[in-house]
Amino acid sequence: MEKKGLTFVFLTALVSGISIFVNKFGVSDFNPYVYTFAKNIVVTVFIFSILLLFKEEKILRKLTRRQWCKLVVIGFTGGSIPFLLFFKGLTLTSGAMASFIHKTMFLYVGILAIIFLKEKINRRILLATILLLLGNALFLGFSPKTIGMGEMLIFIATLFWALENVISKYTLNELSPRVVGFGRMFFGSIFIFIFLNVTGQISELIILTTQQLSWILITSSFLFLYVILWYTGLKYVSVSVATMILLLGSPITTLLSMVFLGDTVTVSQAMGMFLILLGVIIVIELYGVLQSLKIYKNVRARWS
Repeated sequence: MEKKGLTFVFLTALVSGISIFVNKFGVSDFNPYVYTFAKNIVVTVFIFSILLLFKEEKILRKLTRRQWCKLVVIGFTGGSIPFLLFFKGLTLTSGAMASFIHKTMFLYVGILAIIFLKEKINRRILLATILLLLGNALFLGFSPKTIGMGEMLIFIATLFWALENVISKYTLNELSPRVVGFGRMFFGSIFIFIFLNVTGQISELIILTTQQLSWILITSSFLFLYVILWYTGLKYVSVSVATMILLLGSPITTLLSMVFLGDTVTVSQAMGMFLILLGVIIVIELYGVLQSLKIYKNVRARWS
């Protein structure tokens, strides 16, 4: 099942890379909060349709109050507040700075996973972490600067997403990926709706153009795939490993920009891509070894 999980996480990284590239076109001339809310609503409908298809809507009626609370927390920490913070922060800082801060999420996920999920860490994981950090710094053209309000908002948003991933990993022990994904998008939509209503932006939904609605449907399709693939992979793979693999999305976005927009890759970016790939390979190789040892111990225990 671990190999199955890794496959889904790799597919998530691929979808993420493509989605970011496509969203560059879709988000233009758009209120980002309204854009996010509209996408969340569409994806919620998509996932609920899948629940109906697999007859899992009955599971929703059987959820305990504690399980509903977990889904509400996932929606709050992953599907609403961090999006609002991130988009606001993005207006106050550079794209490179925002991307670098966001890409450090795997660090906080790793720390939280060690504390709350008892996941293990060793020297090779630390080596991979250093390579991934250096790779992203080179790839995104990160340069240290004074930390301002924009950077702080994006950092807080990243912490929210890290917390949500750890909570989701824990929740996936008892609920299916589709149910967890539905909870994230459904409750996330509710919280964003409240924000739009309080700030007087909800009326912008009724003046969306046909072109904007088309972009919402296109980008929602990618978000739907991302949510389904991510939570399915996360169910079978440790959350720290999964978030490391997700970093492959950045080079994929850059490669697409090269092919379709004629962008060029600098020597620094090429070195960054190499370090990111090397770091992920170390994680995958180590993860495979650890799982093999685990299987070996289980087999030996059965025959002893």
